[in-house]
Parts: sequence; C-alpha cells; structure tokens
Amino acid sequence: MATKFEELKEIMIRLRGPDGCPWDREQTHLSLRPYLIEEAYEVLEAIDGGAPEQLREELGDLLLQIVFHSQIARENGEFDVEDVIESLTEKLTRRHPHVFGDRKVRDSREVVERWERIKQQEADGKSGSDASILAGIPRELPALLKAHRVQEKAARVGFDWDHIDQVFAKVEEELSEFRAAYRQRNREAVEDELGDVFFSLVNLARFLETNPENALRRTIDKFIARFQYVESQLRDRGLKPQEVGLKEMDRLWEKAKDREGSSDGGPADT
Repeated sequence: MATKFEELKEIMIRLRGPDGCPWDREQTHLSLRPYLIEEAYEVLEAIDGGAPEQLREELGDLLLQIVFHSQIARENGEFDVEDVIESLTEKLTRRHPHVFGDRKVRDSREVVERWERIKQQEADGKSGSDASILAGIPRELPALLKAHRVQEKAARVGFDWDHIDQVFAKVEEELSEFRAAYRQRNREAVEDELGDVFFSLVNLARFLETNPENALRRTIDKFIARFQYVESQLRDRGLKPQEVGLKEMDRLWEKAKDREGSSDGGPADT
C-alpha cells in the first residue's frame, strides 16, 4: 500500500506529465521562486495565528513547493525528492554527533556552537580552502533577518561587544552620525548612516535575545490594526482619511490605543 508521501509524489508526476496540468507543466525553478517565498511567509503567519489547522494546511503548501522543485530536477536528470531526503538525513546525523555519536554537550548553546563549527568544516571541504564564517547566509533573506544572522555568526568567533551598554552607546553614536548626515543634506551619506542605525538596532535586539524581524512584524501588524480602526471610525461618519486633518486622525489613533490598553505614541507624538 502506497504511503501518503508516495501518493503525493505520484500526483506531482501526473501533474507534470503529458496529460497533466498545462500550468504545472510550464513551471521552472525560476518561475516558482515567488511561490516558495510566499508559502514560507504564509507558514509564519499561521504560526503567529496559533491555529493548528491553518498551520497544517500552510505546511502542506510549502511541502508542495519542495516536491514540485524536486520533480523538475528529476525530469532534468539531476536529483529527486528521495535524494533531497537522503541529503537531509545525512546532514542531521552528521551535525548531531552528541545524539548519533559519542560526543557530549553541556547545553543548547554548545549545540549551536558545534553546529556552526561542523558547517564551517563542510564549507572548507567544498571550497578546498578556508571559507568565510559568513558563507552560507542566503542573499535573499530579509535585511533585518540577514543582519541578525551575520551578527550571530561573527559573535560566535568572538567578534562582539562585551556588554549591552556598549551596544546602547553604539546606537546613540550611529543616530548622531545619521543626524549629521541629514543636516548636510547628503542623500548618499543619509542612506549609509541610516543603514548603520538599523544594523546597530539589530545588534541591540540580539543582545536582548529578541528577533528583530519578529519585533518589527508585530509593530507593523499593530500599526495596521490601529490605522484600520481610524479608517472604520471615519467611514462610519461618511469621511475618508484624506478629508480630515492629522489632529482628528491622531485622536482616533489614541482611541485605538486605549482599546488595546497600550501606551505607544502615534504620529503626532513623534
């Protein structure tokens, strides 16, 4: 009796076959790139929503992308999904010698350190020389997440601040340099210094053991909810945001905050 996974593989083979779906048959690795990213973000949204049924569905959609890419590679004579699973199995076994071997670890921190050392050894073996410790970070990662990963990797070899007060001082230093660039009306310098401000804030988040991507996503969601409340209140009065001034919108913004029991400032507070 075929397993559920084997059934899924057969469905994908049929979809890509001569009598399959025209759209599925036309797809390539490149054409599927947006869907892979979209499905990954929908999984994140399901996790944030805390709904198991939604998470199950979105994980299925993400799995479809993996099976889809694997089938395309199979047709090109490169690899198939079984090879993908085999590579993953070997990697998990190799990078967990404390589970599948005789190594001992004290805690999860040491697990992460060993994982990174093993990855570095693998990278050195592939390149035939000493690879950068920053190698392997995906170019397409969102900027905040990428900055966080770069800083984490550098910190694991000792390139890091000793105390969080130093990080606060760095944030203040970068803000001062940003203000100076702004006063000079130098667009290139402004962008440069603003990037430094973001990077220093990511460092601060890392020291606070807070994921900056998650923190910003929460703030964005909060802003959207509050602004939509402002819109709904105006809509009930037959008005649109562009028809009232900032003072009225900020009054409604404060009302939205009060409904949440929050104390964050709105536009007029900045």
